Amino acid sequence: MLKYESLSPEMENIIRKNFTENLSEYAFSSEAAIRRNSGHDRPTFIRPAFVRDADKIVHCPYFGRYADKTQVFSFYKNDDISRRSLHVQLVSRIARTIGRALCLNLDLIEAIALGHDMGHTPFGHTGERFLDDLLKSHTGRRFNHNIQSVRVLDKIFPYNITLQTLDGIACHNGELELSEYRPYVGKTFEEFDQEIEQCFIDSDYIKKLVPSTLEACVVRVSDIIAYLGKDRQDAERANVDIENVFEDDAIGTNNAEIINNLVVNIVENSFGKPYIKMDDIHFNALKKAKADNYDLIYFGSTAQTPQYKTVERMMKEIYESLLDDLKADRKISPIFTHHIDYVNKAHYTRTVPYESTEPNQLVTDYIASMTDDYFIELYKYMFPDSSLSIEYIGYFDE
Repeated sequence: MLKYESLSPEMENIIRKNFTENLSEYAFSSEAAIRRNSGHDRPTFIRPAFVRDADKIVHCPYFGRYADKTQVFSFYKNDDISRRSLHVQLVSRIARTIGRALCLNLDLIEAIALGHDMGHTPFGHTGERFLDDLLKSHTGRRFNHNIQSVRVLDKIFPYNITLQTLDGIACHNGELELSEYRPYVGKTFEEFDQEIEQCFIDSDYIKKLVPSTLEACVVRVSDIIAYLGKDRQDAERANVDIENVFEDDAIGTNNAEIINNLVVNIVENSFGKPYIKMDDIHFNALKKAKADNYDLIYFGSTAQTPQYKTVERMMKEIYESLLDDLKADRKISPIFTHHIDYVNKAHYTRTVPYESTEPNQLVTDYIASMTDDYFIELYKYMFPDSSLSIEYIGYFDE
C-alpha cells in the first residue's frame, strides 16, 4: 500500500499567508487544468497541477535519453556539442524568463519545455525524416516528433498529463516562426485528439496547430531563440568551415546577444497583452538569422555528412527486421525484450495492452525512443555481419 504524506493544515496555512503569486489575467490558472482522468493526480498546495506534470516528465523512462540524442551535429564524440538534454533546459530557462516578466504560469511553461522533444528520434531532424518515410511507405501515416512526444506521455506511458501541457508540447513547432503568437483558448480533449489524429494523416496539418495557452506560445518562440545562437556555438566547436560570416543585425550574431535581445523585445511588446509579439525589426532579424543558420550550418557539408545515408540504410533494415519479428511473434527479438517488456514494466493501467498496438506503430515507437548510440549498438547486434558502420569525429581528430 503506497503512502503519501501531506503538509499539516497548520503549515499549509502559514505558507499560504506568506505566498504571493501575482499572475496576469491572461495566464493559465493551475486550478483550471484538465486531465483525462480527473479522479487521479489531484493537485495539492505544494504540488499543483503543472508541477505534477513536470515531475512526471522528468521521471519518464525516456527523459534520460535526451542526453544522447542529436541536436544538430550527430557524428561527434564531444561533450561540448549540444544534445537534446541541454536544448530542452535552454528552452525552459528562456521561456521561464519571459514568463516571469509577463506574470505567466511558470509551472506550465516548465512542463511543456521539458517534455517538448520527448519523441525526437536519434540523429535529429534527419533521423525524423527517415522514420517518417518508413512509416508512410508502410501505412500512409506520418511521423512528427511533436506528435510522438505527446504519444510518449499520453499513450506509451499513460501519465494522465494535463491537456494544457500536452497541447503545448504538440504545438511547439520551433521550425515555424511568427511575429505574433495568439492562443486558441478553450480547447477540449476531444478537439485535441482530433488534431493529433489529423497530424498522423496530413504532414502539413502540424503547421496549423495553435497553442491553447499563452504559456505554450512562450515555449514555442523560446524553442527558436534557444537554438539560433546555440547552434552557431556548436558549429564553431565542430570546426564547421563557414565561408561567410553571420550578418550583424537588430538581434546581434552570438548566442548571448540573440537570447537577450529577443527576450527583451518580446517582453516589451507582450506585457499585459493576450498574445506574444515581437516588433517588425526584431522579427525580421530573427527570420534572417534562422535563414542564415540553414544556409551556413544545417545545409552545410559538415551537418549534412554522407554518413546520414548510412543511417538511412541502417534504419530501414532495423525497421523491416523488427516488423517481421512482430508479425512472426519472435519473443526473443529486441522489439519484445527491449521495448515492449520495458514499457510494460512501468505498470501503468491500460484499457488496451500496449503490445496490441499496430505493428508499424510499435516499431516506430521503438526507433523513436532510441538514442544515437543505442541505435548503432542495436544495428550491430541485429546485423553482426553487415559492412555498414558509423565513424565518429573525436576530440583530437582534425
